Amino acid sequence: MSVWDDLPGQEAAVGQLRRAAADGTPTHAWLFTGPPGSGRSNAARSFAAALQCAAPAPGDRGCGQCQACRTVMAGTHPDVSLVATENVTYAIADVRELIGRAQDRPSGGKWRVIIMEDADRMTERTTNVLLKSIEEPPPHTVWILCAPSPADVLVTVRSRCRSIGLRVPSRDAVAELLVRRDGLTADQAEFAARVSQGHIGIARRLARDEGARLRRDRTVRLPLGLRGVSDAVLAAAELVELATAEATASAEERGAADARQLRETLGLDPDAAVPPQLRSQFKQLEELNKRRARRGANDSLDRALIDLTTFFRDVLAVQLGTGTELVNDYLARELRAYAGRSTAEQTLARIDYIAEARERIAANVQPLLAMEAMMAGLLPDR
Repeated sequence: MSVWDDLPGQEAAVGQLRRAAADGTPTHAWLFTGPPGSGRSNAARSFAAALQCAAPAPGDRGCGQCQACRTVMAGTHPDVSLVATENVTYAIADVRELIGRAQDRPSGGKWRVIIMEDADRMTERTTNVLLKSIEEPPPHTVWILCAPSPADVLVTVRSRCRSIGLRVPSRDAVAELLVRRDGLTADQAEFAARVSQGHIGIARRLARDEGARLRRDRTVRLPLGLRGVSDAVLAAAELVELATAEATASAEERGAADARQLRETLGLDPDAAVPPQLRSQFKQLEELNKRRARRGANDSLDRALIDLTTFFRDVLAVQLGTGTELVNDYLARELRAYAGRSTAEQTLARIDYIAEARERIAANVQPLLAMEAMMAGLLPDR
């Protein structure tokens, strides 16, 4: 199984990356773009693995079997750095540290590869700090920046990178991957691929995690229970609670793993008291976990709003008689009944309310206030 197998529906992009890896002299800076669910980070990691691959034939680079491929895909290769921020934006100090890392020669691999997720989270000032390293990198360094679209990165950086455009894979391609890679049944894979709208990571989580399925179902059903203002207030609180619970659980699990790893690194037993001189390191880890939970809650809430949008898109499809397959077809009866009580114009207005709420969350408006305003807009007209 090669490193390219987890990129369904990306044949054009994979072809370009395979040729670049086989060439042996890749461009020094790349920009991977695509909407959420297109697999930007997976594609970047697969390309990094192909660059480090030990396969003798150039056409086999990215074999997935050699030690270099396995360690890159596992995130443990010493010459491949996968960087993400837990903050709203990248700090200048973090970018400067990356630039310093880019100067180091590879310790054993062919290249020093730095993958920067969410490059759109760099401010203009931070991007300008990175610019010189992108313009004149060391000959052994390859930068890979990931962002939703080329417009999300300053033109000064964009113009110095080779662009790779990715798209959300088809539902059939995602379902086939889930069956082949994760051993799901065809029905499980088809359901997860449909309701995730082609987002591989979310489809896998929905297929494997019953709690995630239940949370999504509760989110999608929220409009069915709206009758008055009190219902809107309660629904807003429930939506925030669902998003916060999921993000907190994920952050706590990751934080516990990081704490265990830090104890092992410092030579502390699992139950041993932390010496005073080491407490600052654990305090930093706690602060990191809090930031991770806050960002995770906002990301989870945004995903919940995307799921909520699918309810109204299905309603609109029924109202317009488009004949397209419903995303939430298991709610077909409820969707048709809801569609009969409103007009297409009202449904479009409700979709706009959700889009406005997503913008407010991105602008750091207090989540509960944003959700209450949105839910008030979703109330049925008298």
